[in-house]
Amino acid sequence: MPLLSVLTAAHAGRADLLARAGESVATQQLPEGWRLEWVVQEDGPSPSLAPVVERFPFARHSAHGEQLGIATTRNLALTRVDGELVHVLDSDDELLPNAVSVAVEAFDAYPAVHWVAAQADDLLPDDSRRSFALEYPAGYVEPGKINEFTVERGEPPIHCAGLTMRTRTVRALGGWAANPRSEDSALFVALAELTPGYITSEVTWLHRLHTAQTTGEQAWRTLRAESMIMVRQRLAALCELGLELDA
Repeated sequence: MPLLSVLTAAHAGRADLLARAGESVATQQLPEGWRLEWVVQEDGPSPSLAPVVERFPFARHSAHGEQLGIATTRNLALTRVDGELVHVLDSDDELLPNAVSVAVEAFDAYPAVHWVAAQADDLLPDDSRRSFALEYPAGYVEPGKINEFTVERGEPPIHCAGLTMRTRTVRALGGWAANPRSEDSALFVALAELTPGYITSEVTWLHRLHTAQTTGEQAWRTLRAESMIMVRQRLAALCELGLELDA
């Protein structure tokens, strides 16, 4: 029976939001024959989230006991997933009930693709939703094509926190990059350059906006520009080398 792994990196202080994320995983309308697991990796020297994760029978929690950052935390979680597909869910975001089914249906319809990017709405502090425009056409995406947009605009046109990917492909590419910021963009440009993907038109997850959001902190913004240089340099090197990744 095929398995999809939902992967979440978390840190202490996110207990309430993590519980809501877990509840959203619990509502998933799984395609026939599929199973789901939720793999949570806790970052930081004082783990506290195990009781939250243990509420969910489909979930597994691990903590590494030191502050390593989101990229390393996701990569440690990746060592523990068993699914042939892995879906990224940030600890403060939520899945809509159709998230897994929409992703799996795209992989079934387009067997060659290695990644599926789904649409999100912003989830505002009062729990209302705000939609935002899709910057790239939905549908099948040939290798390298979406990165033409990335080169022109300076960053990818999709929100990388909503990706579902083939687990073996993520592992082959080394997982999330060791960038201080934009580690998911660095992974995505490699995925998109080397493999075909699919962008759905459906909204399947909610991107929470809140005062404790890491990306809203001044400290996060200080290294954002340098990190995006690293992303663009990685993309340029992939293009120059003309690498290919076979299915």
